[in-house]
Amino acid sequence: MEKVILVSGSPRAEGNTMQILSRCAERIRALGLEAEIISLAGKNIAACTACRKCAELKKCVLPDSLNEIAEKVRAAKGFIIGSPVYYGTARGDLMNLLQRLGLVAAANGRFLSWKVGGPIAINRRGGSTATIQEMLMFYFINEMIVPGSTYWNIVFGREPGEALEDAEGVRTVERFAENVAKLILKLSAKE
Repeated sequence: MEKVILVSGSPRAEGNTMQILSRCAERIRALGLEAEIISLAGKNIAACTACRKCAELKKCVLPDSLNEIAEKVRAAKGFIIGSPVYYGTARGDLMNLLQRLGLVAAANGRFLSWKVGGPIAINRRGGSTATIQEMLMFYFINEMIVPGSTYWNIVFGREPGEALEDAEGVRTVERFAENVAKLILKLSAKE
């Protein structure tokens, strides 16, 4: 069965980002795919040190969860990320993960190429479009496929649970998750 990995970049294990990704996972499962959510809460994903060891070892040498997450993403057909917006940008841990994942993938036959997915930003007020654009750069440079939705993948909410009250935002990201799943199914049928 085809699988989508969703990564919550929030330090809150049960916060808005996880709640929104859970709704996305439900939509993906409803279309017959597997969905696994990985939370970065409690993990410390370090920044790349530019040691270039991944090019020769085919994995990252930093001792954190990156390699485990990379293997799950490698085996999946889809990859969705969600980040709270902090000071107008994506959370640092998530960007560290994306930058290092991109390097590990490049050293391993560009395994991110043709995976389907995209970013979701969850925020109280401002900075969401800049955050989406920041995260989209990872998808585009890795030859990934990003389907659209009925609006930008932005959900508003500050306190845990408030994001689920943003009806338009929830509808938008649920539709995005469905589009990810449908595209994976179409591509898989062609293989």
